[in-house]
Amino acid sequence: MKFKTALFVTACSLATPVLAQEAPTTAQAEASEDREVLVTGSRIKQDPAKSALPLEIFTNEDFAREGINSPEQLVSLLSTNGNGADNLASNTDVVSGAQRGTNGLSAANLRGQGSAATLVLLNGRRVAAHGLQGSAVDVNQIPFAAIERVEVLKDGASAIYGTDAIGGVMNFITKTDFEGLALNGFTDITERGDSPIYRLSATAGYGDLKSDGFNVMAAVSKSWNGILRGEKRDFVNGNQPNRGLSIDTRGTPIATAFANGANALFAPSGSLLSGVPLLIPGTTITANGGINYLDLPGQAGCESFDGGMAYDDALWANASARYACAWDTGRAAILQQPLETLTYYARGTVALGNHRAFAEITGSDADSSKQFSSNQYAGNTSTLPLYYPLNALTAPTYNQVYNAMVAVFPSIAANYGRPIAYRWRCTSCGPREYETNTKTLRGAIGLEGPLFDGWDYRAGASYARSESTSVLGTGYHYRGVFSSSARANASGIPGAVSGGLDTRAPIAPGATAPGIVGLLNSGILNPFAVTQTPEALAALDAISAEGVTLYGGRYEVKQFDASISGSLFELPGGTVQIAAGIDYRRESYSFNGSAEAELARPEIFNVAFDNANALTPKHRDVKAAYAELLIPVFEPLEISVAGRVDDYSGFGSTFNPKVSARFTPVDWLMVRASYNTGFRVPTFNQIFNGQTLSPNPTTNTLVDPSTCPSGVVSTTNPACAAINPDTLSGGNPNVGPETSEQYSVGIVFRPAPRFSASVDFWSIAVDDTIGALTLRQLFDNYQFFGDRITRTGGVITLVDLTADNIGSRRTKGLEFALRGSVDALGGMFDLGMNGTWLIEKKERFLPTAPYSDIVGVFSYAGDLGLEWKHNAWVSFAKDDFAVTFSQIFRSGYDNNGLPSLANNQSATRPDYNERVDSYITYNLSVTQQIAQRFKLTAGIKNIFDTDPPFAITYDSNSGAGSSWEPRVADPRGRSFTIAAEVKF
Repeated sequence: MKFKTALFVTACSLATPVLAQEAPTTAQAEASEDREVLVTGSRIKQDPAKSALPLEIFTNEDFAREGINSPEQLVSLLSTNGNGADNLASNTDVVSGAQRGTNGLSAANLRGQGSAATLVLLNGRRVAAHGLQGSAVDVNQIPFAAIERVEVLKDGASAIYGTDAIGGVMNFITKTDFEGLALNGFTDITERGDSPIYRLSATAGYGDLKSDGFNVMAAVSKSWNGILRGEKRDFVNGNQPNRGLSIDTRGTPIATAFANGANALFAPSGSLLSGVPLLIPGTTITANGGINYLDLPGQAGCESFDGGMAYDDALWANASARYACAWDTGRAAILQQPLETLTYYARGTVALGNHRAFAEITGSDADSSKQFSSNQYAGNTSTLPLYYPLNALTAPTYNQVYNAMVAVFPSIAANYGRPIAYRWRCTSCGPREYETNTKTLRGAIGLEGPLFDGWDYRAGASYARSESTSVLGTGYHYRGVFSSSARANASGIPGAVSGGLDTRAPIAPGATAPGIVGLLNSGILNPFAVTQTPEALAALDAISAEGVTLYGGRYEVKQFDASISGSLFELPGGTVQIAAGIDYRRESYSFNGSAEAELARPEIFNVAFDNANALTPKHRDVKAAYAELLIPVFEPLEISVAGRVDDYSGFGSTFNPKVSARFTPVDWLMVRASYNTGFRVPTFNQIFNGQTLSPNPTTNTLVDPSTCPSGVVSTTNPACAAINPDTLSGGNPNVGPETSEQYSVGIVFRPAPRFSASVDFWSIAVDDTIGALTLRQLFDNYQFFGDRITRTGGVITLVDLTADNIGSRRTKGLEFALRGSVDALGGMFDLGMNGTWLIEKKERFLPTAPYSDIVGVFSYAGDLGLEWKHNAWVSFAKDDFAVTFSQIFRSGYDNNGLPSLANNQSATRPDYNERVDSYITYNLSVTQQIAQRFKLTAGIKNIFDTDPPFAITYDSNSGAGSSWEPRVADPRGRSFTIAAEVKF
């Protein structure tokens, strides 16, 4: 059986189908009879083989060929999809800002315009955005087992669908007349035997619409994505100093000692290293940046514990940390989130003469686990006093550490017996984990049919919701002391002060003070050892916050739409057709904080509670009217004109037109073009979120850009002194919509019935872009944002990163498609290619600021604009057998540098690569149809087991990132897939 390849026709389709098929899709089957059906991007029925719409169509055969098991995998295959943090690999690490609610989320990002600018539909109608994030749709909630085809419209469509359709539209279309029973199984297991992916599904249907007048069908699917940890892949390696990559953390599984002073509760006389000179031998440099005894002369070295490395004091310009160790945080992150998803779908359709009525319901229940590096406990003298005491339990360890340090720093002998102050990464506490459950539900009803000669109607209503709740998993514990005066005052405990004991927190067995602070100061938990005693582990469990609610959200969409379409009059080229309709929608969003985050409750250490952004239900009403004309001026020329008026509560009205045309002077050549405008309203979060003040980690890598153009921290030049400003993030009630203007021009050649080639140029201009600057972006453009920088005594102490309309974006590209087939060896060879060349992508953050070119340039946030992407394949089919070999290509880009691109010390290292290599993988699949009821497909993904190319993605400000780019590459490596289908 011949496989259907992904049908790509950018602004116009060919005069006949691009590829002949033995098993056409429903749309094509109906078109072969009626010649006119509805396709994504239009309200007028038309022949999909002649439509002036830029559609790429995928069917179940395509999914089997490429080993695609989920909507996320389909999205990642699209060459026109951008490279944002929109998948389950790129949002597993430490995140902040808008990504806080991406737990378990996968989204589409067509043409790199952002996940909020891509409209996702199910059977032509909207679905609810993810319950936590409230902006992008989680594509994995789609009932993939019930899907017949996916239509990807690569063009703006605000004139048809309204907001969000700037980058394009993905329309998931289900089976509508299924009969019988189909059972499917799929497995995808890596060569290493880890991170397995499984899916089981069943689809059943009864009744033939034509003969019985009705059809009912249902589908259910359960899928499992197994966990993949960073430590399981060698390419995840932050310890590559020769290449310019090393990790800036001194919180290590074997603690780093610091010269912290006295604390009235646990170290009234000070610590072992305090109050004495700590000159590094042979220098005038004081070792106040931390001392790890393993890094001292004669000791085992930082590499003696898993993930350990010597702290790169030269790269991070911190000579005082010469004897510190660092730890590879990227190895602790997970590369594939564990995800377990149940989806279900049911539909009933009744034929009422020439009319059809339907009702459908779909839903999902997904559990995900997001895990990243263990908590770092950076001791201080007040709100996190950490001191390892000398007592009968701790004496062996204490003396071992003391003896190693006194040999290099003899001055500490006078302090023997004082506790050791330290910074520690508690790997024994487990990775930090957020467990998220997301439930979705969507119901829809509709009626369609003829009105009178040449006129049809279509009406429907739907309700959709997505509800998510995240709770704490491993890695979080009660603090045990008050971190602020506000918390102390709210506690109701007489005499409570900042830094004092919070007696409401649980006390671990054997400890005398509450929380993790009490346990660590008891010495029961040993920060100078990787393994802990059973008593210490039991003590950790006693103060664990596992199961505490983190936050939750709920998004709802209620929609009603009605349209009519029909013929108006004749022109030389055919009949002028019109469609017109109305659309009403109410969107609601709420976000819940956690009672455990209230000041009056005992504090949990370092939890990203989000109570400042808690929202009571917010509503938005949208009323719209639209019209579309299809004008066949004369036989070679057809013009389509559409327009839509949307009235948004809180934003007023907007009108967006679209004009497209195709010109076919001869049957083998077609020229097409389109122009349209679009808009996107801010999300509820971007408007209504509270504003949160967050302390900046004391990384000492930032400088005042106005006084230190070099960007290099200096201990001798006051103008380049390290700064650690706080940041203000959150919503802005004054944020307005962003607008777009876009056009495309393309040519299609079809010199033979089984060969076609097309190339399309497209341009998207977006103004008043909605978003929030990162700290790096603001510092790189500080001269334009003086009002967002606060100085105290001349030093930057606060930076405003709240949401706003932050400038403009310009994107241009070329999209290519090739298709061809030839008979040979008793069967048919078929080949194809989809490619996208990103010609221009530039942005600016203010109308007065210059544009920055970001094509092929690394960025920490947003979309990574790769210059070239393509998917190519060749297949051979004979009778019931088919084999396909395919290539996926993603071009390289400019590498990052540390501590920053402005101060790229990585470039001084001998093996630093300025360009990240291209990422190229190959896949193979073989399908055998056995009789008529059984089909088996086996495949190999990433045949040559290609690792993601080395890239510096580590961010010292957040602690996220490592040595590869999850927005581009697949971390799993070579894997083997088997898909089986049985039909009854």
